[in-house]
Amino acid sequence: MNGNRMSDAISREEFSFAQGVIDKLGNYFAGRVVGQENLKKSLITSIVADGHILIESVPGLAKTTAAKAISDAVGGKFSRIQCTPDLLPSDIIGTQIYHQETGKFETIFGPVFANFVLLDEVNRSSAKTQSAMLEAMQERQVTIGGITYKMPQDIFIVIATQNPIEQEGTYPLSEAQTDRFMIKETITYPSAKEEIIIMNKIEDGSIAKKMPPVLTLEDVDKVQNIADKVYVDDAVKKYIADIVTATRQPEKHLDKKFASYIRIGASPRATINFLKIAKASALMNGRTYAVPEDVKNMRHQVLRHRIGLNYAAVADNVSVETIIDKLVNSVPTP
Repeated sequence: MNGNRMSDAISREEFSFAQGVIDKLGNYFAGRVVGQENLKKSLITSIVADGHILIESVPGLAKTTAAKAISDAVGGKFSRIQCTPDLLPSDIIGTQIYHQETGKFETIFGPVFANFVLLDEVNRSSAKTQSAMLEAMQERQVTIGGITYKMPQDIFIVIATQNPIEQEGTYPLSEAQTDRFMIKETITYPSAKEEIIIMNKIEDGSIAKKMPPVLTLEDVDKVQNIADKVYVDDAVKKYIADIVTATRQPEKHLDKKFASYIRIGASPRATINFLKIAKASALMNGRTYAVPEDVKNMRHQVLRHRIGLNYAAVADNVSVETIIDKLVNSVPTP
């Protein structure tokens, strides 16, 4: 693999700057959130790759704290939207208000107009309300009263959370909605050692202590532009394409039983996001070029919400991660 062809496009100063931004984000996160290394990695990757992230876990695992920490680290405008069954699309994107004295309508922008938007418990909102975010997430624009408004922010990242164990009063996200998320991260309980650290931080007040920003939105924009210049060899691109194609043709890669579990494969957005993730991962690992491991190491995060399994898989207690591992292992690594 030729790792030098495009590496010259990233100057030494740019590379050093990017490493500094990534280190500062990681250190800031660690100062606010105990443990959750996978979540830290996925959040920073989504920022560097300029993508949205869906976080799934049971309540109380610092999802909201983590989202706020990342926004605070760069001094970004943060909006938290608590999703409930009665939440309306206008509560998210905004609405028009008629002023009788002037005889004119005034457009009131909703909380979606921010740099970091937290959709807390997104699966508690109705399908109609969930769909209000589709245009904003994909086109970075919203339509209010028939008029389209571009998002004014260069940095716009949606961080959505959902609880997998509660079913009452929830509305499962559609494939169209989940496909807009670059990454889906699942997080688990902290260890006993980390629980002790959390208790100590609560007692000394450090866990709630306000920390000043360590970066700016301009820094984030710059590191995203640097990540765009990371070199991805044709062999790695073919590896990405082969993995995504395998999700659509499982019968060619898996035995009959496991192939039958897959209801739907990954869309072309998986291919595009794998490319972006590979670039961001390379930069985070101190390289100006991507390698197959940058793709393989993020396989679960990119594919777990894009591969649909049927009821037979649920009945047989087969996880989507198991299917992903089998598919990726079936594809030759360049």
